[in-house]
Amino acid sequence: MKKGIGAIILIALLLLILIAGSKLYSGYSALEAQNEADSTISEVVVKTDVSNKHLRDKKLLYDDGNEVVTMYLTVRQGNASEGTNHTWEEINTYSAYYYDEKGIDRYKVEALLQVGDEKGIPAGSLGYGETVPNAIVQIRGQTSSRNDQKNYKIELKENQGSWKGQTTIALNKHMTDGLRYRNKMGFDLLAGIDQLMSLRTNFVHLYVNDLTDGYDDGFEDYGLYTQVEQLNKTALKNHGLDKTGHLYKINFFEFFRYEDAIKLNTDSGYNRTEFEKYLEIKGNEDHTKLIAMLEDVNDYGTPIEDVIDKHFDMENLTYWMAFNILTGNVDTQSRNTYLYSPQNVDTWYFYCWDLDAFFRRTENEIVHNQDAGSWDQGVSNYWGNVLFCRCLKSAKFRQALDEAINDLRSYLSEERLSSMTKNYEKVVKPYLYSEPDITYAPLTPENYDIVEKALPSLVDDYYQKYLESLEKPMPFYIGTPQKVNLGVNYTWDVSYDFDQEDITYKIIVARDMECTDIVYKYEGNWTSFRGDDLPEGQYFIRATATNESGYTQDAFDYYETEQGKEYGRLCIYVDAKGNITRYTVVE
Repeated sequence: MKKGIGAIILIALLLLILIAGSKLYSGYSALEAQNEADSTISEVVVKTDVSNKHLRDKKLLYDDGNEVVTMYLTVRQGNASEGTNHTWEEINTYSAYYYDEKGIDRYKVEALLQVGDEKGIPAGSLGYGETVPNAIVQIRGQTSSRNDQKNYKIELKENQGSWKGQTTIALNKHMTDGLRYRNKMGFDLLAGIDQLMSLRTNFVHLYVNDLTDGYDDGFEDYGLYTQVEQLNKTALKNHGLDKTGHLYKINFFEFFRYEDAIKLNTDSGYNRTEFEKYLEIKGNEDHTKLIAMLEDVNDYGTPIEDVIDKHFDMENLTYWMAFNILTGNVDTQSRNTYLYSPQNVDTWYFYCWDLDAFFRRTENEIVHNQDAGSWDQGVSNYWGNVLFCRCLKSAKFRQALDEAINDLRSYLSEERLSSMTKNYEKVVKPYLYSEPDITYAPLTPENYDIVEKALPSLVDDYYQKYLESLEKPMPFYIGTPQKVNLGVNYTWDVSYDFDQEDITYKIIVARDMECTDIVYKYEGNWTSFRGDDLPEGQYFIRATATNESGYTQDAFDYYETEQGKEYGRLCIYVDAKGNITRYTVVE
């Protein structure tokens, strides 16, 4: 009898273990299990986020060293069918804009890629003992492709092996980065943040032997590069993600619906070229889930909290934004980011990309480049993106963002950043201030030290700008003035204040960019006024919004000069008939 009771108890225990195991496998946290139990007692239950919604990287993929990998690239002309029948000189002559203008693919060459050290290629390394090309090479990047020193994309041919599990190898020179390690530093930092995904990076010393000119002069030193793991299907698999999932690279995309371009690939009017002006397709080509998300994001009848719960991970969204804010990586409002979603999951995740623009304030001051100012700083930097704008209007999102900001502030400590910069400097400086890189170094060795020493304290500066941005009204757009029978109508969008304070607008219409030669001036709470007809010529409209607390914000519109952006200004032209045209900024 006792044995029977024992067996029953044992079976019951096994059933409980199986049930608990199924809960854990399904992503239940201990707190959620307790909440579920409590729900039988009370209907008022608060549940945490589902834990299996969060992405977690494979930490063992990363190493803590700054080893320099030596790569040897032997380039030669290939064949027309692969588009590799070009010279190395051609590869290094033309920028991405040349190919865009011509409407042609980027020129390529065949190459033998070998990986080793300064002594050569050891046995067992990629390309050891090989003489036949195993790769195809072309330039990479957009704006950076105009630089004298090019970035390269090396694609290993099928069945020709891989390097660290990668078959596409991106080598970046980072000519506009005076420190030459910002991008690597960014991904190294991300590798230590549990809430965000990263990519593997290495310093690379590149040698190139150009056989396309008909001569074999041996290997030429191309200096130091940074290799960054390409975010593609292979990378997804390597990082424990779904290689069959959806992956898009964001290109000037503010999460508007864009029905004319963002279509299913089965639609008769689908045009991949038009689609990829906004989102480059790097994964699954079924856009059904993407379109469903965009429709909900642009449906103002659906609370944004519901949109986030259905389509995003609050943790991923807030930590992604917090990281970019605290590092001053401002060029992330509508580009320099990847969007990823597993095939059978509704959730979309933001993946950081292109981090060589962060922590630049001190260097910008030294080289006389304009640093982020006005609405480019803090949360207002993201206000022009419909998704982020809606998120930031949510008190729940702002609270989660603030928690992420404070968490990352502790992680991005001066001690941690100082230690990292000193270690990078030991590797980079000997290469940077010797040939061939010294010719293109944007900083003197003395200024290099100044920039590096100041970098670790910039987090506090960016944090203060974040706090200030929460106090200011949000930026807004100036409308194109409209000629009417009785003169000219001037209009602008409504600004937004997180504390719901009243906002006063100040509008100046002037003949000069400084807005000192004033034609009309308006100050009040309305978002329009009317003036007399304007004589033919060029005019500037400057617009600002000020809340009750006295904080002022510029309009989104800006005028570009050699010195940088003149914020809050719209340039217009009036012809002889009084017709008004706005000047458009070309990125």
